Amino acid sequence: MVKREDYAYVLDIIPPEQMLARDPSLIRKGFPRNEQYVQAIGEQYFTLLELTLKPNVTVEVGERVYIGNGPRDKVDKIVRRIGYDELTSEAKNVLPEIVAKIVKSQESRFVDFFNKAGPITLKMHTLELLRGIGKKTLWQILEERKKKPFQSFEDIRSRVGIDPEKLIVDRILRELQGADQYRIFVG
Repeated sequence: MVKREDYAYVLDIIPPEQMLARDPSLIRKGFPRNEQYVQAIGEQYFTLLELTLKPNVTVEVGERVYIGNGPRDKVDKIVRRIGYDELTSEAKNVLPEIVAKIVKSQESRFVDFFNKAGPITLKMHTLELLRGIGKKTLWQILEERKKKPFQSFEDIRSRVGIDPEKLIVDRILRELQGADQYRIFVG
């Protein structure tokens, strides 16, 4: 089943002349010279996408845009999924900030991850996939969540002494870069 995004955050806006410079074959494919391309990241599955905007529409880097089914106000079409290596340098620069913004806006989803994450194998727990969580911290998290489920990032910080937002953002960025065989957050 293909996981679809409903909303995405703009990472970079690519002018038509820059798109043609990157891929001259677009001229043969009937590329409209005035079409505005955008690189974006989906907010649910962190899918990296290339989009086109409707004529005479402007967006800003960091803006949240609707890309789901039904009428869209700014996005004309989803052109394709892209890989991390296809991102522009501007998109790569703002990616950590945008991912942090998404994580912060969905705090309950990620706190729930800390409350419900389980083992992957007999010797490895999902929480250990977050860089900075070793066996000692893992056991501390498991003991604390047994006493009472975590309520917020601040609750995790105060009871365990880790920065959960930072760990999750780091993990998502590593998954986007293809740095790990396991995927927890990237669809």
